[in-house]
Amino acid sequence: MPGPAPSAIATSDTVVELSGVCKSFRQRQRSERMADVVKNLFRPEIREVHALRDISMRIERGEIVAYAGPNGAGKSTTIKLCSGMLTPDQGTVQVLGFDPMRERVRFVGRIGVVFGQRTELWNDHPVAASFEWKRVVWDIPQERYERMLGFVKEVLGLGEFFQSLVRELSLGQRMRSDLGLALLHEPEILFLDEPTLGLDVLAKRNILQFIKEINQERRMTVMVTSHDMAELEQLAGRIVLVDKGRIAYDGDFVRLRREFADRRSLTLETETETAPTLTGAEHLKSEANRHEYSFDATQIGIASLLQQAAAQTRLIDVETHRAQIDNVIADIYERWQKTPT
Repeated sequence: MPGPAPSAIATSDTVVELSGVCKSFRQRQRSERMADVVKNLFRPEIREVHALRDISMRIERGEIVAYAGPNGAGKSTTIKLCSGMLTPDQGTVQVLGFDPMRERVRFVGRIGVVFGQRTELWNDHPVAASFEWKRVVWDIPQERYERMLGFVKEVLGLGEFFQSLVRELSLGQRMRSDLGLALLHEPEILFLDEPTLGLDVLAKRNILQFIKEINQERRMTVMVTSHDMAELEQLAGRIVLVDKGRIAYDGDFVRLRREFADRRSLTLETETETAPTLTGAEHLKSEANRHEYSFDATQIGIASLLQQAAAQTRLIDVETHRAQIDNVIADIYERWQKTPT
C-alpha cells in the first residue's frame, strides 16, 4: 500500500482536540392555525436548540473512535465542526493543528469526509468523471493520484463499475465510490457519518473491513458515527457517547458494558418443564423444558445461578451469552431519556 506523502505528516500525536465547544441553532416554529399565518410570517416563534454543550475530547493519531448517541444528540454537528463546515459558538476546535474554519483552504487537503446520506459523485456521469474532477480541482499530483486510484480501485473493487453512471449504481457501490473519492488525496484523518446507512450485510462487511485495513496499514485516524452499535463495537476500540449535547461516556466497550450493567442471557435445558426460580435473574420465557433468563453479571455470577438451578432440577444443557450491544445501548438511552436535562 502506498505511504502518505511527506508533506501530509503532522508532528503531533493528537489529531483532534475539542475544548469547551458549544453550538446552538435557531429554529422557526410555525403554528398550523390559519389565524397565525401573519404571525408566522412577521413574528415567528424562535426555538433555540443546544446541539453541543461544553464538549471536550481528544483523538490520538491512529485511533478509530466511534461517536454515537440518540437522534439529536449532536453527532453530525460535531463531525461538521471537525471538518470545517460549521464554527463553534464557544470553545475551540483543532484538527491536525488547524482551526478547521479559519484555515479551511490548507486544512481540507489533509482530511477525508464521507456522509452516508450525501454524495460528492456526479449523478449523471461515470464514477471515473468525479475522480478525474477531484484530481484537477484539488490539484492532486499525477503520481499520487494514480497510486491512490490503483489502491482504492483494487481494495474497494471499483473496477467493475468505474465507467458506470453514478445514478445506475447500487447503494453499496455508491458508498464504496464515495470512500474511494475521499481517499484520493491521501488524508490523515477520515470522518465518516453513517457510512453504512441502508447497506446490506455483505456491503457493510466490505466497508468495515476496508476501514480496518486502511487504519492498520496507514495508521489513518478514523472518527465514525453510526446507529448500528454492533458495527461500531466490531470496528472501534473506543466509543464516545453523547447525550443532549454532552459527553456521557468516553472509553472502551468492555468498560461500557461493565459500567452500565453487564447484561447476559442464560438458557437452561432441564429434565422437567417447570422453570427453576433463580434469585438475581429475570425469567423471560419457557418453551417445553428450555428456559430463558436475563441477569446482570456485575451483580451475580453464573456459578451461583447454576447452583440454584441444580438444587431444583437436573440440568441437561446450559447456554449463556452477553447481551447484544444494541440492547445495552438501548437501555442506556432509555435511562438518559428519563433524566432531566
